[in-house]
Amino acid sequence: MTDTVLPYLTLGAILFCVGLYGALTKKNAVVVLLSIELMLNAVNLNLVAFSKFGVNPSLQGQIFSLFNMTVAAAEVAIGIAILIALYRNKGTSNVDEMNELKR
Repeated sequence: MTDTVLPYLTLGAILFCVGLYGALTKKNAVVVLLSIELMLNAVNLNLVAFSKFGVNPSLQGQIFSLFNMTVAAAEVAIGIAILIALYRNKGTSNVDEMNELKR
């Protein structure tokens, strides 16, 4: 691993830690989803950095990052749909009050 990859990995680790903190401590479901997206983007950054500057540079990390973005987009679409349905039933976006799927 060369010195050129270190800033990218550091930024990815910081973004992942900020996202993990937000996902574990926040009460608003939208903020939790945004924090999970931040963690997925940090993983994408690390995948691209390793594929570009790693021991054997190739496109495998970038391709895997594209698959990760696809999964993240599907997660956002399904997550927002579930949040809208729960908000209509409960009237709140507080994670602590969303403990059941039935009304």
